[in-house]
Amino acid sequence: MSGFSDCSKNTIPVFCEAQVENCTSVKEAFPSGSVFSLTIKFAAQENSVPSPGQFFMLRAKHSQVLLARPISVFNAIPDTRMGYIKVEFLILKKGQGTRELCSLQKGDFLELLGPCGNVFPSPDKNEKVCIAGGGIGIAPVAGFAKNLPPKSYDFYASFKSGSYGIENVSPENLVVTTDDGSCGIRGMISAALTAQVLKEKKYSIVYACGPEPMLRYIQKICAEAGTKCFLSLESKMACGMGACLGCTIKTKSGLKRCCKDGPVFEASEIIFDEKEFAKAKPPLEKVDLSVKIFSHSSHGTSGAKKELFLKNPVIAASGTFGFGAEYKNIFDVASLGAIASKGLTLEAREGNSGVRIWETPSGLMNSIGLQNPGIPHFIREEFPAMKKIGTSVIANLSGSTAESYEEGARLLEETEVDAIELNISCPNVSKGGAAFGMTCEDASGITRRIREIVSKPLIVKLTPQASDVAAVAMSCVAAGADAISLCNSFQGVAIDIEKARPVFEKIKAGFGGPAVRPIALRLVYEVFSEMKKLPQEKRVPIIGIGGIATWRDAAEFIMAGASAVQVGTATFANPFVMIQIVEGLEEFMKRKGYASVEEMRGAAV
Repeated sequence: MSGFSDCSKNTIPVFCEAQVENCTSVKEAFPSGSVFSLTIKFAAQENSVPSPGQFFMLRAKHSQVLLARPISVFNAIPDTRMGYIKVEFLILKKGQGTRELCSLQKGDFLELLGPCGNVFPSPDKNEKVCIAGGGIGIAPVAGFAKNLPPKSYDFYASFKSGSYGIENVSPENLVVTTDDGSCGIRGMISAALTAQVLKEKKYSIVYACGPEPMLRYIQKICAEAGTKCFLSLESKMACGMGACLGCTIKTKSGLKRCCKDGPVFEASEIIFDEKEFAKAKPPLEKVDLSVKIFSHSSHGTSGAKKELFLKNPVIAASGTFGFGAEYKNIFDVASLGAIASKGLTLEAREGNSGVRIWETPSGLMNSIGLQNPGIPHFIREEFPAMKKIGTSVIANLSGSTAESYEEGARLLEETEVDAIELNISCPNVSKGGAAFGMTCEDASGITRRIREIVSKPLIVKLTPQASDVAAVAMSCVAAGADAISLCNSFQGVAIDIEKARPVFEKIKAGFGGPAVRPIALRLVYEVFSEMKKLPQEKRVPIIGIGGIATWRDAAEFIMAGASAVQVGTATFANPFVMIQIVEGLEEFMKRKGYASVEEMRGAAV
């Protein structure tokens, strides 16, 4: 599709496919592989050429993310004789969307919307120009500088380490700063550019782009020096067209859209939010990933409390990992914090008939129906093999009646399982399961009855279907729960459009996977907030469950109040995911200075 302009000759964005000309790691950027140069070409007319300061919304053709990513133009090379335009971008590999863009190969296709946004206003002929770029923010200001006459400006480039993106600039003076001193002046941009420097060099206008702390600083020194300044800002965007109103920037004239009214704003108009950022902690060489859950019951133990020890906070979720032996030839299962067994009932069950699993976008529906060999068989056959694995074993206990729960608990109490997870949340059975977890009365009642039987740590697994999950959780704590795990699968419905009928025989089925993560995280946050209202000695740990697929997800749950997490659906897609989560959490904690899981727990609440 060709670009076109309106009657005012303003560039109108177009949506089209673009082909990758080149995608390579920028060698001068550190750490290695963190920044990529992506050059694309697409069919266009002369008036589709982006102006300095504009950006494009880019999304890999076969992407796992919903939204395109806004990427500033670094260099535009029109070739209207050949009927296309080339555009070069500098991309910081950060999340899934940018990782996909950085993984593109020559000849691949991506989706493109743009050019979007406003432009850097050109300086007057006699103005003395100062341009400042920080990190990946170097791209738009370097692209702008390239269009100015050589030696008509000074350029300040600031990086954490190394330098890149300045090969096309031709300033009168080039000043580079790096946090580690690997290039130029050691320090941040404040080591080279101050209000005093602005005055001494008699800069009349400043253009800048970079991380928010740097832009705050530039705004401040320009105000002190009385220097006109334009800042290129960034914000999370959905549409890039000004329609969704999701990328607003606070200004003295009210909220402005970063994508449509910006991204370039006059600095004096910007109101930066005064946020309190956590004080940076020094990195650590070693951290403690272990978690302990104690039993508050001394039943049958002569006053001694029993303990569930987790070498790390990652647990294989019940119903998704069998009994552990299924995966022992794939990876070292003993390296997990614990394994929660398949849901166990007193009697053996064959489970539900008909379709049992159904994939959905970002999730998986299931209607297994608690198929299991029964608790006596588990104790005799499956449990000995689980115990030999070398990590903690949690027996997931379910039932149809209170009496069947009690009898199952008595049998498990006599074994060496490390803890019992009371499942009052299974959505795929006609009797029992979630029926016991819908109200405070029912949930606390069954918890109290099982508490009277077992001395092992008792974890109560809750359903998200309850009208007030936090209230149900607190009632279970009052009834003797040693920990709360939440949440089990959500309920959903799937329709087979070819057969014009529901997919599952029971109509409703459990739904899990990444799609439910924000809701599950909310429930953990709310329960932890209620837990904090109790005296310290009455609080119990929370185990977060729901769509956890990366170490970042796990960190979110821990910062929302979870002491540990269970991983389920993600294992089906990647059997190594739990090991990767453990490793990622450890590196994150070292980098951020969290000495233990307990120190990180609830940091965001």
